[in-house]
Amino acid sequence: MRLFTDGGYDAVTVADVAEAAGVSAMTVYRHFPTKEDLVLIDQPAQLITEHVAASSATQPLVRRVGNALIDAATISTGGPGGEQAANERFLLDCLRLMVSTPALRARHLDSQYALQQAIVDALGEDATDPDAAFRAQAATSACLAAMHTALTRWVEDDGHTKLPDLIARALTASFGDDAIATRRKE
Repeated sequence: MRLFTDGGYDAVTVADVAEAAGVSAMTVYRHFPTKEDLVLIDQPAQLITEHVAASSATQPLVRRVGNALIDAATISTGGPGGEQAANERFLLDCLRLMVSTPALRARHLDSQYALQQAIVDALGEDATDPDAAFRAQAATSACLAAMHTALTRWVEDDGHTKLPDLIARALTASFGDDAIATRRKE
């Protein structure tokens, strides 16, 4: 990450990364099939989908998805003491590169689509009911758009506001006060 932030994503090669890590380029490619994979850490899709699947099906779709996104951001930026600051800084650096690099933005969009489908699957809506599937897709897509807005703002303000708080604010701005209101009570 330091190489990319210091030298610029496009200027740094996989060979540069391999040399800095003291391994061969083939070893890097074995673990990271593309250069984009070095920066775009897997979104905590499994964590998000587990939280969605564990949520009560009686809650509105937006609340189920939104709370899972907030919880995942809390865990992703958390950690004891200095580890929290390091986790936040690393994630912020990854997002800063993603926002400023067209190839990474395109790859991020692909991963958002895959995350959307994983969340829809975790919601457990009846796939044979086209209306239920459509509602799940629409709610999930809208929540992910709100999260993207929060991520972009977090990069713009250099991480000064806590990411989970920004996601909660974006969800509330998009869906109203009830979007996450029960989250604090449960």
